Amino acid sequence: MTELTNAAIEVDDAPPADPAHVKRAAVAGLVGTMLENYDFVIYGTASALVFSKLFFPSYSPTAGMIAAFGAYAIGFLARPLGGLFFSHYGEKFGRKWVLVTTLFLMGGATFAIGCLPTYETAGMWAPLLLVLCRFLQGFGAGAEQSGGATLLTETAPLGKRGRLSSFIMVGAALGTALGAIAWIAAQQLPDEAIMSWGWRAIFWSSIFVTIFAMIMRAKLAESPVFVELKKKGHGQDQAPLKVVAKHGTKNVLKVIFMNWGVSTQSYTYQVFMISYLVTVVGVDTHFVPPVQLAAAICAAFAAFAMGYLSDYVGRRKMTLILTGLLVVTPFLTFPGLNTGSPAMITFVLVFGYMFAAQGVTGVHMSFFPEIFGSRYRYAGVTLGREFSSIIGGGIAPLLCAALLGWFANSWIPVAIYMSLTMLVSFIVTYSLPETADRDLNLPEDAKWGEARLGAGRKA
Repeated sequence: MTELTNAAIEVDDAPPADPAHVKRAAVAGLVGTMLENYDFVIYGTASALVFSKLFFPSYSPTAGMIAAFGAYAIGFLARPLGGLFFSHYGEKFGRKWVLVTTLFLMGGATFAIGCLPTYETAGMWAPLLLVLCRFLQGFGAGAEQSGGATLLTETAPLGKRGRLSSFIMVGAALGTALGAIAWIAAQQLPDEAIMSWGWRAIFWSSIFVTIFAMIMRAKLAESPVFVELKKKGHGQDQAPLKVVAKHGTKNVLKVIFMNWGVSTQSYTYQVFMISYLVTVVGVDTHFVPPVQLAAAICAAFAAFAMGYLSDYVGRRKMTLILTGLLVVTPFLTFPGLNTGSPAMITFVLVFGYMFAAQGVTGVHMSFFPEIFGSRYRYAGVTLGREFSSIIGGGIAPLLCAALLGWFANSWIPVAIYMSLTMLVSFIVTYSLPETADRDLNLPEDAKWGEARLGAGRKA
């Protein structure tokens, strides 16, 4: 009997996961990522709408937008550093330890942004402090989604990993929705009030999301795969990053490029296009948050739907369908935005949020952990996702703004950039094997023919 068959028998005969633990892990993953995305969305929206005036007022409008997005990008540059730091301890001390610690860091940094002085009162210290807080936000977020995805994938029963792990991105979409609601509420104030204290109140509100997330994670159980590794003494006497460097470098690089186009398009839709609509199309700033809210709510359903479908058709096939679609759509997106039609703009942003922002990543939340072996799964997923955040989401709004300036407000170079990065993600995904329902206790990375799609759906 082959090793694969033995592995399949071992997993199929394993006792089912405790439903209470599975449910708690799903909710905890959802609310943690909700906080992360809430923090990032309110910052991204502030970068597009107010930060260029509050922290970079000596620049022209376009230069101020680039400077604000530059500060935004700092958070993504910090994410791999946070990923390196926290993934080390996530492999040694458990997924739960990291998920609780990062909440404090992200929530505290976001609250601190609301306390910062502006350029008018503190001069150059204001943007420097903004960059520092943004760095701490990114450092804490560096292992948040990866940790939640790893814990949920390792906790979920066979046949349901895709749909349950997608709750991470459902939480991300709900965080976007909460951020949009916060800005909708703030924009009911006079412009003077928004610029003086309204934007601060939005950042202070993150404390409530942080407290709620902490309550949920305090009751969280550790991943059963990690518990089994700890019983066997694996990973306790070695540096996890050295192990992943020795055995998993190839797949870390593949995850980086699988996620490159997805991350690029995600943050182009969520951040850059807000600024594009305001500065180029001439849309009123009050129009944007309600559209973001509608798009985020639709995206929450899309994340779950794509994760659910991946349990049936496979992670690889589902990802190829979505990334293939997104190679083409940027050339339709901008003509739709440029019509200035509220209905068309809403349709374009809803599509982008559903498929680019949350749809593909809803599948990735189970796909990425299944790619790696048990010895360094957390480190592998974290390093792959967070290094891709530098070349993807971190620089996407900044580079799109620069391309717009270099080519006299032409959208074509931006669409080419979005399409080419997604083409890379499609090609790299095609090179990977199917992973659905593979044995997560295996120490080796996924291999062709190893997946057992549908193993958890027995009559």
